[in-house]
Amino acid sequence: MIPFLDLKKINDTFEPELTKSISRVISSGWYLLGNEVTSFETEYASYIGTNHCIGVANGLDALRLILRAYIELGFMKTGDEIIVPSNTYIASILAITDNLLVPVLVEPEINSFNIDPFKIEEKITDRTRAVMIVHLYGQNSMHPEIHRMTKKYNLKLIEDNAQAQGCFYGKARTGSIGDAAGHSFYPGKNLGALGDAGAVTTDNDELADVIRAIANYGSKVKYQNLYRGLNSRLDEIQAAILRVKLPHLDKQNQHRSEIARRYCTNIKNKKIILPIYNDLVGDNFNSQVWHLFVIRSLERNQLQQFLAGNDIQTLIHYPIPPHKQVAYQEWNALSFPITEQIHNEVLSLPISPVMTFEEANRVIEILNQN
Repeated sequence: MIPFLDLKKINDTFEPELTKSISRVISSGWYLLGNEVTSFETEYASYIGTNHCIGVANGLDALRLILRAYIELGFMKTGDEIIVPSNTYIASILAITDNLLVPVLVEPEINSFNIDPFKIEEKITDRTRAVMIVHLYGQNSMHPEIHRMTKKYNLKLIEDNAQAQGCFYGKARTGSIGDAAGHSFYPGKNLGALGDAGAVTTDNDELADVIRAIANYGSKVKYQNLYRGLNSRLDEIQAAILRVKLPHLDKQNQHRSEIARRYCTNIKNKKIILPIYNDLVGDNFNSQVWHLFVIRSLERNQLQQFLAGNDIQTLIHYPIPPHKQVAYQEWNALSFPITEQIHNEVLSLPISPVMTFEEANRVIEILNQN
């Protein structure tokens, strides 16, 4: 069996350092808002290239807190609009509606899966306050056109960087190119904890200060509550684990890239549409850290069954688009044909920092037989 993602094997590569880091926290007697979190925040901010990193409970909370802080600062209010890709994991949209803001969905580019930068401006109204870009599957979604529009209309640029730790836009890492960014360290991410964990990065001192307070019950000083806050804090154990893994992230991303290059170069099945591999097409605006390797096929379900029959595990990211979810029944009649096409055709092949080239060759061999 070639697993889609072998988390145990990945985490075994960090031993005995992982176990030592957990033991260090247990022995310290300090489990929240301590040295491990402070140190990780400093290290991750330096890695991303921002002045601030605020550790939070998960990636969804990171996005929720960014928007909530903008509301507290008076930049947004109930009913304001946030432009967001129609092709995304639903968390991007949940963060918007949870703050009583209005998601305005924009179709993606069919090849990159990311928001089409040239379809955004037509959706901007006098109620638009921000554009949320999602670096989906690990591919940068920033584009000069997005920069132009956010400046022209004085909009905030928020990055959902949950799947793209280590990705670049030009010489800057994603997570540092907007006004603020949400990050997820869910175990399956390129930088994964051993449970839920997340962070916000930003250069804005005031925004960081408000986010940190809201995430801690709305308090800067214990028992003095400035905001009707949340309890969303990165814990010491997860921070210690992430500190062990962070120095190895770029090397692991490089291995993912080598697997992806092998796939892109050698898969010859005419029924399969391969993702754009930016190193090959020479697009200077994009970068990719291959959180997922996503192909498209008109025979997706049959292909998945064929691979399963040959002991190759795959997943679908994602089977149902947000506007067709029961949670957003008011959108169910809307038509986003490119998004719907993507959700009907995509299939994620195995890729990870511990996948061997022999396993990748086996996947290629089986795909070329179909």
